Parts: sequence; C-alpha cells; structure tokens
Amino acid sequence: MFSTYQATTLEDLRIFVQQQITFGLLLIHRPLIDFAAVTYIKRRQPNCKLVILSDRPSETEGLALLRLGVIGYANSYTNPQRLQDAIRSIVDGSVWISQDLMYRLITQSAPSVSSTFQTQAIRTPQLNNLSDRELQIADLVSQGLSNGEIAVQLGITERTVKAHLGAVYAKTSTKGRLALALLMRQAASASNNG
Repeated sequence: MFSTYQATTLEDLRIFVQQQITFGLLLIHRPLIDFAAVTYIKRRQPNCKLVILSDRPSETEGLALLRLGVIGYANSYTNPQRLQDAIRSIVDGSVWISQDLMYRLITQSAPSVSSTFQTQAIRTPQLNNLSDRELQIADLVSQGLSNGEIAVQLGITERTVKAHLGAVYAKTSTKGRLALALLMRQAASASNNG
C-alpha cells in the first residue's frame, strides 16, 4: 500500500521533504519546481525517484534535470495510461524520457560504438553471451536508433527487433535502452583504451 501526498506550492513540497517521510517516488509539475529545489530534494532524499512533468518539455531542460538526478521527464499532458506505464517502468528501475531526449543523451555520453562493433572488439564479460545479431542490435540502440529504424536497417521486422532486445536486456542485466547504450559505450571506450 502506498501513501500519497499532494503539495500545491514549492513551500509545501519543501516541508514534506524535510519531514521524516521517505518518498520512493515524487511526481512534480514543472511550474512548481526549479533546479535548486530539485537539487535540494535529491540531497535530502537521495533514493527518491524524481519525475518532472512539464507543459512544454524541451531537450535542454530534460538534460539539465537528468544531470541533477531526475529519472523521469515527460509531458504533463501524457495520457493517464501512459503515465501509469511510466511509473511502473520507473519503479522497476528504468528511466522514462522521450526518444529524442534519449538519443541526445546517448550521443553525448561517450564516443561512437559502431566502428568498434565492426571489429568485435567490444566483447566484454557482460556482452560475451550475445549472439552477433544481438550485439549488432545493441550497437544500433547505442547509436540512438528506434526499433523501427533498426528493423529497416537490418531488413527484419520490428517484432523481431523487440524479441532480440528482450534477450539482450536479459543477458546483459540492463533495464532499457539507455542502460544498454551506456553499457555499449563503456565497452567501446574500454576497448579503445585497451
């Protein structure tokens, strides 16, 4: 059973955060909060999963909030079912952001993987169990391609891409595209330095 609280002002929110209440998840409407308040909340409640809902989400603002420790950033007008899906995903350990924001985050996180993929040099213990096709798909995810784009590029169905990704997530113990992309980029970086 979950306890829920509602704050209508930034001051109400600060009071809740100061109390001895531990929050597992906070959904906050962007007009209610600023960057300093996000930093304050994360400092007071480091294990809290913080989701910001913005009326006008932007990649720049999303990246800034992610750097502060926010793990969900979405449009305030997201339909209720999609918001429930987001909450479930976040509670399960994933990040919830738009495809465009994820692509931008992935491309800014580390050097490109694809040239390394061609040589198979990125095989690490976490990636060793992947088939060549799974590694190829993981590489394309690390480049920010959507399932549909991967399907077109490889000449397979989107359903097949999803099946391969499910296997990749299980074999690498990653939860979602961002974690997989970061793993691939870490492996590429390690192979380039080794």
